[in-house]
Amino acid sequence: MTRTLVASATREIVIGFDQPFCVIGERINPTGRKKLAAEMNAGDFSTVEKDVLAQVAAGATMLDVNAGVTAVNPNETEPPLLVKTLEIVQSLTDVPLSIDSSVTAAIEAGLQVAKGRPLVNSVTGETEKLEAILPLIKKYDVPVVAISNDETGISEDPDVRFEVARKIVQHAADYGIPAHDIVVDPLVMPIGAMGTAGQQVFKLLRRLREELKVNTTCGLSNISFGLPHRHGINAAFIPMVIAAGMTSAIMNPCRPQEMEAVRGANVLTGADPNCSEWIMTYRDHKPAGATAAAAPAGGDSGAGRRRGGREGRRRAGA
Repeated sequence: MTRTLVASATREIVIGFDQPFCVIGERINPTGRKKLAAEMNAGDFSTVEKDVLAQVAAGATMLDVNAGVTAVNPNETEPPLLVKTLEIVQSLTDVPLSIDSSVTAAIEAGLQVAKGRPLVNSVTGETEKLEAILPLIKKYDVPVVAISNDETGISEDPDVRFEVARKIVQHAADYGIPAHDIVVDPLVMPIGAMGTAGQQVFKLLRRLREELKVNTTCGLSNISFGLPHRHGINAAFIPMVIAAGMTSAIMNPCRPQEMEAVRGANVLTGADPNCSEWIMTYRDHKPAGATAAAAPAGGDSGAGRRRGGREGRRRAGA
């Protein structure tokens, strides 16, 4: 059984087919968040600190840490900013981390200060990127996210994306990196733009699990991009990708609807023995509007019960 070990200084978690679904909190990321990017550039990490604590409290298994603010020269500005962000996050929580950057120098700087065994996010199938990132993965003995695109871009053909994943796994093996330390991102397309996006990723996940025997992840909310009420789509998508073989996702754990889907899927796949986590989380749960939804006034309620009783006796005696 494929198992990917990720650790902080004091806590280990395992990503695997027989493990609870790994929720990687996505909120420490300035991409698309102008206010957060401006704060981080100015040395203000108050929002980062709030996001760390909120995601852990909501049930995140890991946290993704990205400091890719818009800059003239990210090769100079991103490494020290990522280091500072990692140090702050590690001072607030002991959950394992994912070091998220497209800048090789930033990844290496992050690996030098990260405690334990972080996940590196990410490497793609371009030869140049493989030869830059894989030596770092081997040197620091850490797992890596492998994104299924290469020099040709992102293919709409799931079989092409599978072959890119195979290429990365094989190239990693040349460096002595085992397949269990490769977590493949098969690339989730927006369902609003590509009607077959769901079917494609389900097919890919089954092949990645059965043929390459690797763990998997994705940017979960990509599936709902451009649609209204995105969290409904995301919540429906979660148990379906878990059933197809996905073992982790970069997502927002502060969305209760989506976390309920994760925990429910863990129960139904046997990854929550005796429903322990579900019971501990929801035993005192009171749905919104529960008081207003109480039984109607006594007269109507009683009449309804009496009518139901008479109907039942007539059917039984018919």
